[in-house]
Amino acid sequence: MDQISVATATDQPALIETLAQAFQTDPALSWILPDPAHRARALRGLFRTLVPADMRAGVALRASGDEAAALWRAPGQAHGGTLEFLRTVVPLIATFGTALPRGLKVQSGIDAHRPAGRFWYLHYVGVRTAHQGKGHGGRIIRAQTAVADTEGLPCWLETATPANVPLYERLGFVTQVEWDVAGGGPHFWGMMRPTAA
Repeated sequence: MDQISVATATDQPALIETLAQAFQTDPALSWILPDPAHRARALRGLFRTLVPADMRAGVALRASGDEAAALWRAPGQAHGGTLEFLRTVVPLIATFGTALPRGLKVQSGIDAHRPAGRFWYLHYVGVRTAHQGKGHGGRIIRAQTAVADTEGLPCWLETATPANVPLYERLGFVTQVEWDVAGGGPHFWGMMRPTAA
């Protein structure tokens, strides 16, 4: 069975590849970047920006064989500050190009529906294509929800993938809000996992 560990800077290339593979068919990113070949390139650029940003704001977890990866933002860090914006805005413009307006619509909806308060924020979690459906995603999520339980803190996530909703429910998440991205975008679920306490 794969072992879950906290990723370090040297793990970043593997994390980027795992998440880029995992999100190739994501409904939100498919709407933002409709062309599959462009999406594959752009996802690697996206995660080259997001992985180090999320590691600074929280913790990245990886499975020992790089089957799965998860980016968690620490309590109080769900919304990036001005410094993070300045670090990421130029790379993200380069990554999305003309798709940037759609990307901003998705991000605006996420920001508008994310709750206030202190919680661990599961920003991204993914499993490499060849390893999906084998329980890797559940294991890597449980590794951090166990930490949240010891801290007495809830966890929050959003998903635009209908099939993921029952998976997250089995892990203790409960749908709090649903919304559609303006302009014909995807449907989202916002889900909270209450503290075990």
